[in-house]
Amino acid sequence: MVMALDGIKVLDLSRLAPGPHCSMLLADFGADVTLVEAVPGSSAKLGGSGGMRRSEAADRAAAYNALGRGKKSIALNLKEDAAREIFYSMVKDADVVIEGFRPGVVKRLGVDYDSLAKINPRIICCSISGFGQTGPYSNLVGHDINYISVGGALGVTGRPGQPPSIPVNLVADFAGGGLTGAFAICLAIIAREKTGRGQNVDIGMSDGVLSLMTSAFSGFFGSGTPIRRGEMLLNGASPFYNTYECSDGRWFSIGSIEGHFWDALCRVIGTEDLLPKQFAQDEWPAMTERFKGIFKQKTADEWMAIMSQHDICAATVLEMENVVTNEHNLARNMVIEVESPIGPVKQIGVGPKLSDTPGKPRHSAPILGQHTDEILKGLGLDANKIAALREAGTVG
Repeated sequence: MVMALDGIKVLDLSRLAPGPHCSMLLADFGADVTLVEAVPGSSAKLGGSGGMRRSEAADRAAAYNALGRGKKSIALNLKEDAAREIFYSMVKDADVVIEGFRPGVVKRLGVDYDSLAKINPRIICCSISGFGQTGPYSNLVGHDINYISVGGALGVTGRPGQPPSIPVNLVADFAGGGLTGAFAICLAIIAREKTGRGQNVDIGMSDGVLSLMTSAFSGFFGSGTPIRRGEMLLNGASPFYNTYECSDGRWFSIGSIEGHFWDALCRVIGTEDLLPKQFAQDEWPAMTERFKGIFKQKTADEWMAIMSQHDICAATVLEMENVVTNEHNLARNMVIEVESPIGPVKQIGVGPKLSDTPGKPRHSAPILGQHTDEILKGLGLDANKIAALREAGTVG
């Protein structure tokens, strides 16, 4: 089966979630991804997979590491000249290098874009960092919560007069970082077909978050009125775009913004008197309280059964254990089984559905350094040389 990224070779130096998510997306569509991981004990800052060797525990950890699926792993101590020379040899026929270190680290290691472009002018280097490679925040440490703070998403999330609601680390790490990185890499690959040259790709997760806020800020720039937590139609102020607790303690979401959806909602739950008052904002709090009482009368599943028979934007808020058994998610192949050394394991499937070149995870994640010997032999090193490099701590 032909895959969209067949023939694209990726070297992934990243450690934390955004980079591995980025390369997982590429691997799912056929890219040949090799994790370049730290030799155990070579550097705490460079990270790694904990120095695992083949064991039942290592195999199980790798099997359920979805971000590592479809990849190979080589362990190199890039602080050593011999390891860098091995990496340079790998770069010669690679297409993409991904890294997620703080700005300046790859330059000190000698694996920055300028250095690698001298070896392979077609190389594309993608740096994924919290605040990007430039600017006054570029050297600050941070995590998702900090990047969505600077990017504006956290400031508009939550209820009025309450602290910001902290979401799971999806917006910056995975959308602003991993997904944006994969998108940018594909753009650079297409551009290379026109220019013949690779390029450096600078992904700041705070930039990615702010990019996701484009529409929200368009409204602010146009009106001069900023969005405040829980005070606008789409972030909790309105009764028709909100969540309600049901009789079983579960939650139900309503998103009936358009007039015909609002009409259907009111008729189904018996609030026809509210039909002309949808956008009477001064009445929204009282309407919301009324809706709370109505939705408390049935279970979430009962409400879903009712709403699905009408033209109403509504859905049960699914907990994780219910997400993976949901009939729609299963029908869309969003919960799949991936082959691994411990047998088939469940993972989340591939989001984009391409009709001619679909994506598919090919195998589970490797353990640290699982393919070191295979890769080094492919570069022409014999068993004695590999053993000597391993003894010196150059490879793992």
